[in-house]
Amino acid sequence: MYLPAHFEDTDSDAIAGLIAAFPLATLVCLHDGEMIANHIPLMMNGREALVGHIARANTLHELIGDGARVLAIFGGDDSYISPNWYPTKPVTRRHVPTWNYQVVHIRGRITFSHVRKDKLAVVGRLTKTHEQAVFGDRAWKISDSPRDYMDQMLDNIVAFSIDIDSISAKSKLSQNRDPVDFDGVVREMEMTGHKTLSASMKRLRGDAD
Repeated sequence: MYLPAHFEDTDSDAIAGLIAAFPLATLVCLHDGEMIANHIPLMMNGREALVGHIARANTLHELIGDGARVLAIFGGDDSYISPNWYPTKPVTRRHVPTWNYQVVHIRGRITFSHVRKDKLAVVGRLTKTHEQAVFGDRAWKISDSPRDYMDQMLDNIVAFSIDIDSISAKSKLSQNRDPVDFDGVVREMEMTGHKTLSASMKRLRGDAD
């Protein structure tokens, strides 16, 4: 990933927050010289690992072995940025369109598991987190399904963990613009419904929560 120093994000809490808010990752690996990409919701397991699961019918767990290197890409909110949003445009006219976005790249080594308790643990964490976020106390629970049905569903997946080797995060949020133009983009992000981008820009600006 092209990562100029002024766009690098090293705030570990902000990185974890982006992964939690946008958990659908693109998981990329190499097999026999060919790139393989899968789109899989993942969760952080502490600061050292990611966890998730795939369908057993997905041949990924057969194509690559335990210890294979993988890249998980998380993308946050993004938006086109128009020069018309820069208050200095009428003065300098030295502006061009661009794009603001946030991404996190996590590299690591994957390990698959066919053990029931591992699969149940991954599914349990994912569903509990996302169900409670949507339904609160009315969240669906694994115990809501018959045991034989859930056993069948678990038989049809493969759990995995990715031990993290490195994390790179890029927040391209107009921080290379003049303060007045930066503030102009923040206003436009709020007006156009890009609340995540505007909140991240305010964090860079040092606004209090």
